[in-house]
Amino acid sequence: MAAEPQPKALTRKPLLLNKVEGSQDVVNMAAIVPKEDGVISVSEDRTVRVWLKRDSGQYWPSIYHAMPSPCSCMSFNPETRRLSIGLDNGTISEFILSEDYNKMTLVKSYQAHQSRVMMILFVLEMEWVLSTGQDKHFTWHCSESGQRLGGYRTSAGACGLQFDVETRHVFVGDHSGQVTILKLEQESCSLVTTFKGHTGGVTALCWDPIQRVLFSGSSDHSIIMWDIGGRKGTAIELQGHNDKVQSLSYAHHTRQLISCGADGGIVVWNMDVERQETPEWLDSDSCQKCDQPFFWNFKQMWDSKKIGLRQHHCRKCGKAVCGKCSSKRSSIPLMGFEFEVRVCDSCHESITDEERAPTATFHDSKHNIVHVHFDATRGWLLTSGTDKVIKLWDMTPVVS
Repeated sequence: MAAEPQPKALTRKPLLLNKVEGSQDVVNMAAIVPKEDGVISVSEDRTVRVWLKRDSGQYWPSIYHAMPSPCSCMSFNPETRRLSIGLDNGTISEFILSEDYNKMTLVKSYQAHQSRVMMILFVLEMEWVLSTGQDKHFTWHCSESGQRLGGYRTSAGACGLQFDVETRHVFVGDHSGQVTILKLEQESCSLVTTFKGHTGGVTALCWDPIQRVLFSGSSDHSIIMWDIGGRKGTAIELQGHNDKVQSLSYAHHTRQLISCGADGGIVVWNMDVERQETPEWLDSDSCQKCDQPFFWNFKQMWDSKKIGLRQHHCRKCGKAVCGKCSSKRSSIPLMGFEFEVRVCDSCHESITDEERAPTATFHDSKHNIVHVHFDATRGWLLTSGTDKVIKLWDMTPVVS
C-alpha cells in the first residue's frame, strides 16, 4: 500500500539540545544517565562508550571499551550502576560502572543465545536478566549466580521484550508479528496467550504497568495498543509513521506515548483520550452501499451485465465498498488514523470537525532512528540512528 501523506507537525517542537558524534557504525542503543549530563551507548563498531558533557558543552567519552563482537543492545540499572550488554555472538556481558562514570568493571558473562542478542532487561526485584535473540529463544538468568533459569522458543527471532514485575508476566514480540505472553516462575514458565494483530514483524514493545496497557510497534508502520487490564483485550491501532516503527517509550505522568521510526519521525501521542477500536473489515461479493458486483463475482456480473469493480474498505465502519461509494478521505484520530484514509461517503458526512482534531504531534528528527530513550525527570529524549549520531532533545514543550 502506498504511504499516506503525513500531516503537518503542530507548532510545538522538540528542541535539539546536543548531538553526540564519534561512533564508527550504527548506534544500536543508548541511554541518558540519570542525574548526570551523560549518555551510555553501544554500537555496531564493537564499542561501549560513556559520554560526559564537558565545560565546552560537548560530550566526550569518559569510557571507551572495545567488545569482542558488535554490540547489539544494552540495559542500564541506575540504582546498581549495572550495565548489561548484548553482543552479536549471543553473549551477554555485565559490567559495574564506577560512581564517577570513568571506569567499567566486568562482573560476569552469560552465553545466553546462539546468535545475536536482540533485547535485554535487568529486573532488580527478581535479580533476573531477561533476553531475546535471533536464535528464536527467550531466556532468563539469575544475575547473582549467572545460572540459566529457563527459556522459551518463540515462533521467530524476537525484538520486543517487556516485563511486569507485579504479575511476573513477560511480553515477547517477534518477527512473525506475534506477541507472546509468558508467566515466569523461578525456574519455569508457562504460555498465557498470544496476540496477533500486525501484518509485519514486531519491532518494539512498551508496557504501562499502571494502566496495564501494552504497546507494540511494527515494520507494518503501525502501533497497536493492547488494553490488557482495563477492557480485556481491546486492541486499538495508531497510524502515524511512513516507515517501520523502531522504538517506543511511554511518559507515565502525562500519559503520552512517544514513537520513533525509520522515517525519522518522532510522534507524541496523547493517550489520555477515549480511543476507539478500528472495525473488522467485512467480506462481501458486492458493494455494501450500491450492490455493484466486485470483479471476482462472475455470476452477478453476468446476470446484471455489469463490469465488476475493485473492492475497498471504509476505515470507519469496515464495510466493503466500491470506489464510487468511497470517494472521500478523512483523518479519524480517535481511531488512530492521523493520516487521511478512505471512508465511505455516508461515514464522511458523519465525521465532525471536532472528531478530526489531531491527537498526536509530528516532528522530524532528520535521522533514521533505531532506538529512543526518554528521561521523564528532565523531559529529555535521546534518539540514536543509523547515521552513527545520538541526538538529545528537550521535549518539555511537547510532553507536558
